[in-house]
Amino acid sequence: MTLPRGATQIPLAGGASEVLAEEVPVALVYDGVTQAVMMATPADLEDFVLGFALSEGLIEAPSEIVRTEIVPQQRGIEARAWLAAPAGARFKERRRATTGPVGCGLCGIDSLEQALRPLPRAPRSGGAGLAPGAPARALAALRTAQPLQDATHAIHAAGFWAEDCGLVLLREDVGRHNALDKLAGALTRAGIAPANGAIAMTSRISIDLVQKAVTIGARALIAPSAPTALAVAEARAAGLHLIARAPSTETLIDYTAPERTEEDAA
Repeated sequence: MTLPRGATQIPLAGGASEVLAEEVPVALVYDGVTQAVMMATPADLEDFVLGFALSEGLIEAPSEIVRTEIVPQQRGIEARAWLAAPAGARFKERRRATTGPVGCGLCGIDSLEQALRPLPRAPRSGGAGLAPGAPARALAALRTAQPLQDATHAIHAAGFWAEDCGLVLLREDVGRHNALDKLAGALTRAGIAPANGAIAMTSRISIDLVQKAVTIGARALIAPSAPTALAVAEARAAGLHLIARAPSTETLIDYTAPERTEEDAA
């Protein structure tokens, strides 16, 4: 039996076994300094260290990472990146101002003001956009293109949907934030602009996912469950199309234009 990367077979009593998702500590290290340690699926880590740097605003462009290295350790993995001089200087200044711990979600912050960081405006146009029914098609494609989820039933995914060619890229991880960061890195490495389609996720949408999506230049974010109220407020302020399921009707709606249903969400 060939397992997808990130899955492992665990023996059970009586000769039975189960396929489970792998979860390891991954330290994201920039210029020799650990910015965050995330419990993550040990796959696509080059995408992860790049995407995290972009979505958290550590770098402004992929060219500001000059080298990456994935180094297994006894109890986990270090995903290392070295920054070009200007980005390295900004990173050192950010670290100097950060005294609190880091973790999943809002990483490397130490104040309420940083938790609600100012966001750029999402791009107003790009690519072919989303046709009527596209959000539902994007989520359906996402559900059928997850080999690790199919094997383990315990994995999140983030995918990139373009109307002219469907699901272009997908990344899976035990953490929803990690999946989005891995997708951000994969899109950048492939030279694909996030504004030229939509990001589809398997998870609920919270404020941190909106922040990451806007920061990397996305203009649409699609999810199969209800978002939080703060996620909607921040998406509206940034001009991000947040298309998710309304709990009262089970219908996909664009929360930036609540009167519109999925059939005309764009």
